[in-house]
Amino acid sequence: MTNADVLIIGGGAAGLMCAITAAGRGRNVIVLEGSNRIGKKILMSGGGRCNFTNLYCEPSNFLSHNAHFCKSALSRYTQHDFIALVVRHGIAYHEKTAGQLFCDKSSKDIVAMLQNECDTAGVHIITDSEIQSVAFNEVYQVDCGSGKFTAPSLVVASGGLSIPKMGATGFGYDIARQFGLKVFETHAGLVPFTFTGALHELMENLSGISLRASVTANSTTFVEDILFTHRGLSGPAILQASSFWSPGDTIEIDLLPGIDASELLVTTKAEQPRALLRTVLAAHLARALVVELQDHLWRRRAETPLAEQSNDSLRELGRTLNRWVIKPAATEGYRTAEVTLGGVDTNELSSKTMETHRQPGLYFIGEVVDVTGHLGGFNFQWAWSSGHAAGLVV
Repeated sequence: MTNADVLIIGGGAAGLMCAITAAGRGRNVIVLEGSNRIGKKILMSGGGRCNFTNLYCEPSNFLSHNAHFCKSALSRYTQHDFIALVVRHGIAYHEKTAGQLFCDKSSKDIVAMLQNECDTAGVHIITDSEIQSVAFNEVYQVDCGSGKFTAPSLVVASGGLSIPKMGATGFGYDIARQFGLKVFETHAGLVPFTFTGALHELMENLSGISLRASVTANSTTFVEDILFTHRGLSGPAILQASSFWSPGDTIEIDLLPGIDASELLVTTKAEQPRALLRTVLAAHLARALVVELQDHLWRRRAETPLAEQSNDSLRELGRTLNRWVIKPAATEGYRTAEVTLGGVDTNELSSKTMETHRQPGLYFIGEVVDVTGHLGGFNFQWAWSSGHAAGLVV
């Protein structure tokens, strides 16, 4: 039996930040990581360069049943605090778009930084520690393949269900339920859409084409790139919209954001009556997209001069270009999802410490909690902030 002050289940972003913060206060910290190495999700994120935070991180960038819960942790350990840590370790980084910060070289730099901080603080990390049971009898008792451990404080930082090939499981939710905590239903978030039938065939034919578009799901709109794939639709705007979509819902895609397509077509007809619809649209959309959408959206009118088409029909087409309504069959699910929506009810936790109200010494941080960020480094910042909040008090 190994005793510690703090046991942390999960050696990902949130767990490691909590460990560093707690050990920095002189606490004896053990991190139990189920896989063969720490920070696996960090390593694969951002195309291997880790979008580790966002310059413009605000509470409004997060989804939760309690929109106010994240404010405390985010305000006490900000994106600027984490950036300062990155700078102190000499890691070169750059801003990509909309405040997204990436490592210049590799996400390995972030994992190495966290490992170095853990080593300096005296954190004991044990990998290949698959948890077999968790119990409480005055102290928390955790049994796993690597031994038995006890501590008065237990921090659950086991993540969500996204990307099971990386070892993701619902174990953190099981622990919450074991101690009587409410857990909201979970869903895959920041995930591509799939389609069936004619729409699937269309997407497959357009596979590889990307463009800037506006995507709306349940009155929430994102203007970023979309990507047609063999299975459906992906790209930043689609991933963002997926977190607001429910099965059976439609989504709206504006293929010409910022352009009134109806006005464009009618005005062009007046100025260039012999111009072909295909030619006009190709000035704004990929030619392959214009050709492939002929049957689906404008019924082969692309080869017809504008002068031979009524203003009403052109306006109708314009409205379709600005508001293409389609219904996804599903998402690709947790297999490719970047995050898990839902999780441990924040009403069960202290927003300042992340400790449960009904079970003293038990904490939940990171993705396992019902706080989910938008795409762009926000979920990592929640991991850093929530981990730091718990690390200050465990």
